[in-house]
Amino acid sequence: MNLYIIAESGSANIYGIRTYVRELAASLANSDINICVIYLNSDKPENQPEEINGVRHLHIPPPVIYPTTFDKKKQIELFYRNVFYMLQLHFNDAENSVFNINFFWSNTLVDLIKKKMKCKIITVGHYSSWGFSIYDNLQRLRTILKKDQPENFDHDVKQKVDEEKSFYGKADHIVCLSNYMFEILCQDYQLDPKKISIIPNGLSDTKLQKNKDYKICDNPSNLRHLRAKWNISPKEKIVLFAGRIEEIKGVRYLIKAFHEVLKKIPTCRLIIVGSGNYDMCLQEAKDICAKITFTGWLEKEDLYELYQIADIGVAPSLFEPFGYVAVEMMMYELPVVATATSGLNEVVDESCGLKVPIVAHPDRVEIDSIFLAEKMLYLLQHPDEAKKMGQNGRQRYLKEYSSDTFRKNMLQLYESIFAKKIKEK
Repeated sequence: MNLYIIAESGSANIYGIRTYVRELAASLANSDINICVIYLNSDKPENQPEEINGVRHLHIPPPVIYPTTFDKKKQIELFYRNVFYMLQLHFNDAENSVFNINFFWSNTLVDLIKKKMKCKIITVGHYSSWGFSIYDNLQRLRTILKKDQPENFDHDVKQKVDEEKSFYGKADHIVCLSNYMFEILCQDYQLDPKKISIIPNGLSDTKLQKNKDYKICDNPSNLRHLRAKWNISPKEKIVLFAGRIEEIKGVRYLIKAFHEVLKKIPTCRLIIVGSGNYDMCLQEAKDICAKITFTGWLEKEDLYELYQIADIGVAPSLFEPFGYVAVEMMMYELPVVATATSGLNEVVDESCGLKVPIVAHPDRVEIDSIFLAEKMLYLLQHPDEAKKMGQNGRQRYLKEYSSDTFRKNMLQLYESIFAKKIKEK
């Protein structure tokens, strides 16, 4: 079997697709699947495929848009058409090939693959465009979809759903990451449930990797060393957030809640890892900024160090189709306070974390910051229970979200498509 994994570099960095692509390729490395990863709109120069750990990688640069010629939409369509013909140079054995496509705005490319190559197409629902504007508000979404002639904002939301529905309808099979998204694809997109598989993402177990670059520390003296490295006092309790600093990630509500936490535990520090809208955060944190550390974007090995010295992790998203960060926290035995939203609500269960509901209004959603603070305080003030939740999270990660589980689920999908066993190398 040949597997062609296609992603776009820009969206791949933002929505966790790069992590998905890396983990998918790595998890299948010892099977008899021939894997080629293709990055469109790459910032790397175009080259011949390079092979890394048995996986071919191909980078295709973005198109040059000429505003004085013809409209942008046609130029983008021409770009995807050219991409298709370029892919044909690296393509063989259509009957035993799968294209795994990780974005949904290229009907031109999908149409050509289906017509000319006659292979299988799998799409992965990493996110939904409407989720960035109405968040986890299904009632609002369904009200909009029922309108015959929506205007302005509602029209944009309905158009996004229609575009995604059209794209998914062309796939031979769809992978969604949670039961939440499965329900939406079936009920609201009206897609055939027989064409959809629920396969959560998986992550390699970096906690057990012996690679010295990850600086895995298990004993108290090493943890003290890590705290000193990050200028964290031995007495400070650490609350950790990692992710894009945007409204959808709920950081503003987290900082509001941290005001309340400090009233009860003054020796507490909030570490916010990620890049984005710092102005929003700084306005909210202006009188407690000395208690908050903004690290900016960090390399993974640095983030793994913070997972080890943190007391709790917080994932306060307003919409989260999956939640890689929550899985990483569970991997590192961090108890998690998470919002009960979309796919994140399924990743973090009651055994390994505490939940905070999303409050939905007709025109918005929000988080009760006082309730969020109460959950954070409970874990910080009950270390034995927090430790047990962290251990449970580790076991949940190993069972549900490990690379081995991900590999098993994806192999079963491919075998069902081709009705034959995929052998190990």
